[in-house]
Amino acid sequence: MPRSRSLGARLAGAGGCALALIAACTLISLTFAPSLRAQNGGGDAQPDAAQAGSGEPRRFVIRFLTEGEFPPFNYYDDEGVLSGFNVDLARAICLEANAACDIKVRPWEELLLALRRGDADAVIAAHRVTAGALAEVDFSDRYFYTPGRFAARKGNAVEDVEPDGLDGVTIGVAKGTAHEAFVKAFYRDSRIVLYETPDLAREALQQGKVELVFDDAISLAFWLNGSLSRQCCEFKGDAFLEPKYFGDGLAVALPRNDPQIKTLINTALKRVRQSGRFQELVERYFPVRIY
Repeated sequence: MPRSRSLGARLAGAGGCALALIAACTLISLTFAPSLRAQNGGGDAQPDAAQAGSGEPRRFVIRFLTEGEFPPFNYYDDEGVLSGFNVDLARAICLEANAACDIKVRPWEELLLALRRGDADAVIAAHRVTAGALAEVDFSDRYFYTPGRFAARKGNAVEDVEPDGLDGVTIGVAKGTAHEAFVKAFYRDSRIVLYETPDLAREALQQGKVELVFDDAISLAFWLNGSLSRQCCEFKGDAFLEPKYFGDGLAVALPRNDPQIKTLINTALKRVRQSGRFQELVERYFPVRIY
């Protein structure tokens, strides 16, 4: 059964601490340069002498593209300032690369096309690494994963969410999703109830119509921590990270013909993780742990 604990080593080797990643990462704090946090896209950092003499690839400016309608990854806050996990991660990458950061917003459907045209050095907008995307662009090491998880009402005695532990248990899941495919493949002895949307499945859980819900851990975490759940429910068991169902992670999209920028981004990502800055961003934007 593919579980976060059994996949942790493989995911870490694939470039991630990114949340499964989180199972293997330590909790350390983040310190950003104030000038980088205050600006949408800029800094005056220049490559230092140590980097210039190290033989590592360097850029004076890294041009990122993102989009502004996908909280908490990239969005405009109440004051109209571009914010989000991806935006701050881009700034942290620039800081580690000793480069200025130029972050511009484009509509989602234009991002990869603009990258292929040479309008940017990288796109950081929560793109999943898929075979289709790889035919168009290259990708950095993975920095985030999107697991599936179970949730139940508080007080529910279920702790073992292995298939054998959920015989006869009623599981709500959204119709036509990877989460439906997953529970149908592995939880054949459970009672699976399909709903038109994830919201309806969660509402059924809140009302006690099902014993468990299986869904995307990120959206579930925000629901559990938000007002709509009325604090009714909590995660049960571990995260599921099987790439066949939940994807091969999120990564920075890069040009296919620019190995220098790929090396630069991957090196900076590694340093962001090692410094503890990555984990601080995770804690800031994802207050309920999804792994």
